[in-house]
Amino acid sequence: MPLRNMETWPHGAIMLDAQHTRFALWAPDAFYVSVELEDGNSIAMLPQADGWFEVEIKCPAGTRYRYNIDGERDVPDPASRAQASDVHGWSLVVDPLAYTWQHANWHGRPWHEAVIYELHVGALGGYAEVEKHLPRLAELGVTAIELMPLAQFPGERNWGYDGVLPYAPQSSYGTPEQLKHLIDSAHGHGLAVILDVVYNHFGPDGNYLGQYAKGFFQEDIHTPWGAGIDFNRREVRDFFLDNALMWLLEYRFDGLRLDAVHAIDNPGFLQELAHRVREQVDIGRHVWLVLENELNQASLLQQDFDAQWNDDFHNVLHVLLTDETDAYYSDFATDATAKLARCLGEGFIYQGQATRHGHARGEPSASLPPTAFVAFLQNHDQIGNRALGERLHQLCSPDALKAATALLLMSPMIPLMFMGDESNAREPFLFFTDHHGDLAAAVREGRRNEFADFAAFHDPERRARIPDPNALSTFAQSAPALADNAHTEFYRHLLGLRREHLVPHLPGSVALGAQVLANAAVTARWRLGNGRVLQIDINLSAAAVAHTTTQPIIFATPADQGAQLPPYSARVSLSPVGEHP
Repeated sequence: MPLRNMETWPHGAIMLDAQHTRFALWAPDAFYVSVELEDGNSIAMLPQADGWFEVEIKCPAGTRYRYNIDGERDVPDPASRAQASDVHGWSLVVDPLAYTWQHANWHGRPWHEAVIYELHVGALGGYAEVEKHLPRLAELGVTAIELMPLAQFPGERNWGYDGVLPYAPQSSYGTPEQLKHLIDSAHGHGLAVILDVVYNHFGPDGNYLGQYAKGFFQEDIHTPWGAGIDFNRREVRDFFLDNALMWLLEYRFDGLRLDAVHAIDNPGFLQELAHRVREQVDIGRHVWLVLENELNQASLLQQDFDAQWNDDFHNVLHVLLTDETDAYYSDFATDATAKLARCLGEGFIYQGQATRHGHARGEPSASLPPTAFVAFLQNHDQIGNRALGERLHQLCSPDALKAATALLLMSPMIPLMFMGDESNAREPFLFFTDHHGDLAAAVREGRRNEFADFAAFHDPERRARIPDPNALSTFAQSAPALADNAHTEFYRHLLGLRREHLVPHLPGSVALGAQVLANAAVTARWRLGNGRVLQIDINLSAAAVAHTTTQPIIFATPADQGAQLPPYSARVSLSPVGEHP
């Protein structure tokens, strides 16, 4: 682990040895700052250049502390490594070396082996409860779990995107040591662990930075969550860069998924983050960096980042499977079949074309390998941002869902599933928070008003039935049972085929194009790294389509197809070794 000093790890409480801790706070708008300990001691911090305050004191791990600003207000450490309870209370000194790793020689998995299972730690009961699912997921064929954000948020329950203390794992889920044990256990099962991190905003409750470091924000830059973060400042950049390195080096996460980077008005920050990570991780260790980016910036995927969540893949398939065209789905309603073909043949659908708002979106992506795109039929957003949290199997025919699942798991893109997909979980995944007072009312009404443009919720009375995000029952309903069934076996079989036929040969794979066969029917081809040609034919319409393949079929649903693609079907074929297109 890198030597820690003011130059390499400037923010927060850093243990120098078993009994001494260095505290550092960037508070350029403060005249006086002190460290307040729970035992009543108050220690003045020494002002340094550029708005820093620093002090080294005798202080072991587990000590509760907070900062006092100008003798007027107590605030938690913005770089707190753990909170004793909530975002407003005591921060804890944490020894990053206290946990003994059982799988210290784990070096991760190559990106092309990724089969990702996104989950919400709180909905599954906390770090220790998630650990109980690891054997089942590894046996299913999953190779990585992705945890929704863990940064400490207000209250006991939240999706995680309202975090305000990015360095502190959510205390209601367990301790930092329990989180490390979860990651360690996952490595023992051969599972990589990805963390979803939010660097584009802070949540609405518990962020005190603006009271003593107004320069952390750009008031002239507006995001959906308020003033933009000023990534032009070195102190601000380091706050997030060091956070990324903490998760990767101290907690040994195998990768990060960066949330909504289109809201970060500084592309240089993203490049610096990628470069810092590549420089700091051990040689030979596999660390994955994945983006969520509405801008479809293919240029970021050419070198710095491994992949991007491909919303285009989900959106066009959702339109074809459900006929829903409300809101953002309207961008995929016209020529949906051609759009699916473009997605399979080139990666992104939007590569500079105008959206419904008239804005150009995206960059050319055909030169990227298929593994630069993370594909999914559902994720937390696409289920949870539905008013009632319905899952896809409740919105389309079972046969159509099986065909789409075959496309997801057998294409050379990197597949991602959301917890419960593998068993067609009946439980919804709803939007939940734990706000109180006026903020709770604002979140509840804001949530309901989001759906005013949806045909099913034009009526205010119907919108009033949308579950209250702050109600405990809303959270309780969102915990999936995760019981294996016939659909789980369908996933297991397909992932076994993927592991056997695709994964070893994904490096060097390229898309060979895709064509429209008929309405809602497409054929797509890829050349794998060993020269074999993978072909997937899919028909999501109610009409049979005359189409066959000369290649050996390795999977089909339904199994007996003959010389046509039946309604709601998929066929996967693979050319013999040595045969080229």
